Amino acid sequence: MPEGPEIRRAADRLAEAVVGEPLVSAWFAFPALKRFERGLRGRRILSIAPHGKALLTRFDHGWTLYSHNQLYGVWQVAAAGERPDTTRSLRVALETAERAILLYSASDVAMWRDADLARHPFLCKLGPDVLDPALDAAAVSRRLRDPRFATRRLDALLLDQAFLAGMGNYLRAEVLFEAKLSPRLRPADLDAAQRRRLARALLEVPRRSYRTRGIEPARGMRGDYLTDTPDGFRFQVFDREGLPCPRCGTPIVRETLAGRRMYACPACQPG
Repeated sequence: MPEGPEIRRAADRLAEAVVGEPLVSAWFAFPALKRFERGLRGRRILSIAPHGKALLTRFDHGWTLYSHNQLYGVWQVAAAGERPDTTRSLRVALETAERAILLYSASDVAMWRDADLARHPFLCKLGPDVLDPALDAAAVSRRLRDPRFATRRLDALLLDQAFLAGMGNYLRAEVLFEAKLSPRLRPADLDAAQRRRLARALLEVPRRSYRTRGIEPARGMRGDYLTDTPDGFRFQVFDREGLPCPRCGTPIVRETLAGRRMYACPACQPG
């Protein structure tokens, strides 16, 4: 599943294609959404932005299209009237006179009034988005001390979208490596300096990943998340089992923690 940086870069590409231009047509595969098609013609998309791993497409008449890609969904940009050659099932098509944004394979799609979005059963459970520029290290540190989170092991906590939305498996490994912390620790086990270090890493690593044009080539990553440009995001530990730690040279180890593959340096991240 894509993580926060990949979803936000995808949102940026979609927004660049269609935001501000009147829609010529709207099409939904889902019968429950067919009633919205006519009303969206002539409307403009005000913004396309993620919250965690959900995407919110806001229109100028007080409605928002909620979508979640889950494992298989993908948005694509095409010229108006064109459809990519794919075996995927088209779920949503929003077209301006020049461009179209197309959602394939996703099943979690709905229209919500803007005023009601806070009650959405998924969105209302999310923590702050890790890529929200308004979120700072002090706020993250307070969440680490919150009784809801303080006694949970970091391996599971950093995957919990109720703690920080947009985190995921590669980010979990890279954040803990940067913070020099074992995934088996709990926030309650950390001293003040360790907690500050973790809070900073929880913001800096996802934001560094987002600023790149993608991830350097790595096994098991979708091709559209990767880049061969010099400024690509480089894994320090993730997917580097047996390779030397970039800090100390100790071989990176792989484990399964909280049901997902986890990579760490046993020397830099003891515990």
